[in-house]
Amino acid sequence: MKKAIVKVLVINSGSSSLKYQLFDMKTGERLAKGLVERIGCGGPKDHTEALRKVVADLGEPKDIDAIGHRVLHGAEVFKDSVKVDKAVLAKLDKLVKFGPLHMPANIGGIRACQQIFKGVPNVAVFDTAFHQTMPDCAAMYAIDPKYYKKMGIRKYGFHGTSHKFIVAEAAKFLKKPVARVNLVTCHMGNGSSLAAVKNGECVDTTMGLTPLAGLVMGTRCGDIDAAAVLAIMEAEKKTPAEMDTLLNKKSGLLALAGSSDCRDICAKAEKGDKAAELALEMLAYRTALYIGAYNTVIGGADAIVMTGGIGENSSEVRERIVARLGALGVKLDKKANKVRGQVAVISAKGSKIPVVIIPTNEELMIARDTVRVLG
Repeated sequence: MKKAIVKVLVINSGSSSLKYQLFDMKTGERLAKGLVERIGCGGPKDHTEALRKVVADLGEPKDIDAIGHRVLHGAEVFKDSVKVDKAVLAKLDKLVKFGPLHMPANIGGIRACQQIFKGVPNVAVFDTAFHQTMPDCAAMYAIDPKYYKKMGIRKYGFHGTSHKFIVAEAAKFLKKPVARVNLVTCHMGNGSSLAAVKNGECVDTTMGLTPLAGLVMGTRCGDIDAAAVLAIMEAEKKTPAEMDTLLNKKSGLLALAGSSDCRDICAKAEKGDKAAELALEMLAYRTALYIGAYNTVIGGADAIVMTGGIGENSSEVRERIVARLGALGVKLDKKANKVRGQVAVISAKGSKIPVVIIPTNEELMIARDTVRVLG
C-alpha cells in the first residue's frame, strides 16, 4: 500500500535564489514559506548549501513526503509533470538550451534535494506543460520547418502552472466542469501572458519560444517586428547576447516610463506624466487586443479572468483594459473594481462576459500536481 502524500515541499530554484513553501495537502494549508538569496554571490555557494539552510529554517523536518519543483521548460519532451529519475534528469540536461539562465538552476535544485532529502520523491512541474495542447496552427512559426525539426523552434508558452490553477479555480467559481469551461486567462505581473482556454485546454497563448513575446511587460518588449531587432543590431553593432539583454531586461515599461513597477507608473500617470500615460495605454491596448482575439478563437468566453500582481491588484490597469472591450459587451463596475487580491466579479451586471479576479497560487498547483503524479 502506497504511503499517503501529506506534506509537500515546493521548490522554485532561480539562478541566485531559492524560494520554498511547505504544504499540508490534507488541508491545503501552507505550513512554511521562505527565500534564500545571493546563491553563488556572497551567500550560499550553491543550491545544495541553500537547501541545507532551508532544512535548518524548517527545523530538520523528517516527515516531508514529496518535493515538487518548478521547471521552466519541458519543450515537447515533457507534456505533463513527471516523477524525476535518472532518465528524466538526463533529458532535462538536454533542454538547458531552451533556458540557459533558468534551467541549470532548476536542475541544480532537483539534484540538491536528491542529496539532502534522500529517498524522498521529486516531481518536476513545467511552466510549458499546460500549453502543450495548442494546435499546430497556433504553435508553429511560418519559417522553414527545418528549424523546428532541428532546433525545436516553435511557440511553447509559459506561466502554465498559473494558468492551469486559474482554470480549475474559475471552473469551480462558474460551477462548471473544467472540461466545459471557456476562458481568457490573464496572468499579469512583471512578466505577463494570456491564454485562450477552450473546454479546459489551452489552444493559444501569448508567450512564444521564450517568455519575450506577447504583452508589454515590466522589462520585456513583447511583440516586435523581427526586422526592427535586426536594424538595431546592425546600426549599433550589437551581439546576440547584447540584443537579448536589451529586449528582455531593458525594454517594456522600464524603457517607456523609467520604471518596471506598475504602481510607480500609475502614480506618475496620475500626476500627468505623459510617458507613464503612454506606457499604461500600450499595456492596456495590447492586452485588450489579445482578449478580443482569444474570445473569438474559443467561440466566446464564459469569463475573462485577471490574476498575477497587476491583474489582482491594479484597478487602474484593469479599468483601462475593460474600457477597450465594449465591442464584446463587457462593462466594468467601477466600485467593484476597487478590490485588491481577492476573488471578485468586477464587471457590471449587464456585462455580456463576466470579468473575474482570481488570485493565483502556483506553488499550491505544483504541490497538487506532485500529489497527482505520485498517485
